[in-house]
Amino acid sequence: MNLISDILLSAGAFGAAIYCMVLASRLKKFTTLENGMGGAIAVLSVQVDDMTKALDKARMAATSSAVGLESQTARAEAVAARIELLLASMHDLPEPTSHARASTVESEEESDRKLRFIRRRQTRNDLEAAE
Repeated sequence: MNLISDILLSAGAFGAAIYCMVLASRLKKFTTLENGMGGAIAVLSVQVDDMTKALDKARMAATSSAVGLESQTARAEAVAARIELLLASMHDLPEPTSHARASTVESEEESDRKLRFIRRRQTRNDLEAAE
């Protein structure tokens, strides 16, 4: 009986040893960085890091754009209120007389006759020659 139990015990130990060797070889193949799952996990980890950085940059850009848009909206609202005030004050002005209209037409004609001077910037070639 002892002999049979020793044989069964050694067969079980031998089977467990073979099972452990098979698992070890599978685990080694699984974790290799070149062509196994370890490589895929490493690549995915790098991609996740890159996407996190891109998401942070996009979040910062969106925040700065929102702040800029908010300030421009506030400026536009202030200008709109000022324009409304100016338009309201224009309604309070008396109607111009026909004599005033004629002088306005004459002043417009005179303003069309005024000479206009145009200043031109130096071209890029002139600036490069100076360097």
